[in-house]
Amino acid sequence: MSEVNDPLSWVERAEEDYLMARSALRRKKPLTYGACFHAQQCAEKYLKAILVSKGVAFAKVHDLLWLSNLCEKAGVFLAIEPKQLNTLSDYAVRVRYPGDDPTPDDAREAVEIAKTVRRLARAFLGIKGTVK
Repeated sequence: MSEVNDPLSWVERAEEDYLMARSALRRKKPLTYGACFHAQQCAEKYLKAILVSKGVAFAKVHDLLWLSNLCEKAGVFLAIEPKQLNTLSDYAVRVRYPGDDPTPDDAREAVEIAKTVRRLARAFLGIKGTVK
């Protein structure tokens, strides 16, 4: 099976992003850009893992609400507020350039949203414990 068609390959990548986001927050001076970006990436990859598991094709997008809507069309309903998904989606691009900088509180919120997506996706995928 091609890695791109293996949900666990997506999960492995999502887990690395989750660890990076959490690590960025634990520093003496939190790395807010990195935390926000990796939190978004974690959620995106978990949603794509669900879609892959359902055999649903998707475009190369970073819009978490769009991906969540695809999950719903495939019969997977995730209890996540659309506003939270939109907030997290913004970090896919927003934090790459100077300007509208996220605060440590923004970064903590981003990681919490990613944590929720992660928990729901792992439950759907039947994943317990750590992923290698």
